[in-house]
Amino acid sequence: MITQTEFTVVPFPRGMHLMTGEMLRNLPKLPEKGLLNLLIKHTSAALALNENADPDVRHDLKMIFDRLVPENAPYYLHTDEGPDDMPSHAKSVIVGSSLSIPITGGRLNLGIWQGIYLCEFRDCGGPRRLVATIIGE
Repeated sequence: MITQTEFTVVPFPRGMHLMTGEMLRNLPKLPEKGLLNLLIKHTSAALALNENADPDVRHDLKMIFDRLVPENAPYYLHTDEGPDDMPSHAKSVIVGSSLSIPITGGRLNLGIWQGIYLCEFRDCGGPRRLVATIIGE
């Protein structure tokens, strides 16, 4: 069985946003076992797995990325869409645009402290489109 669905999540401010519940609400019933692939259809945001309990982790990751890839670097050529645009593309490349998560017992087989993050790297990124592909039996 292969199922695919596309959905939109509401706009979020720049930062790391725990979205596990939101993602699950947009998925069809999961098979007993299989694989979920999530793809974000944007080049200035990303998907990641990380800490699902302490919000300080999300804050610290935002600060790390903003320091690692600063705005207004003099060597950027792609600057027409504002100072957060080129850094957001670089951050998206570093983090990645897709996740593959095993499905076991009809549930995502995540670690106890893992959650799905939507990493928004723009100040005003807008709604984000995602594609979920489920392969299972």
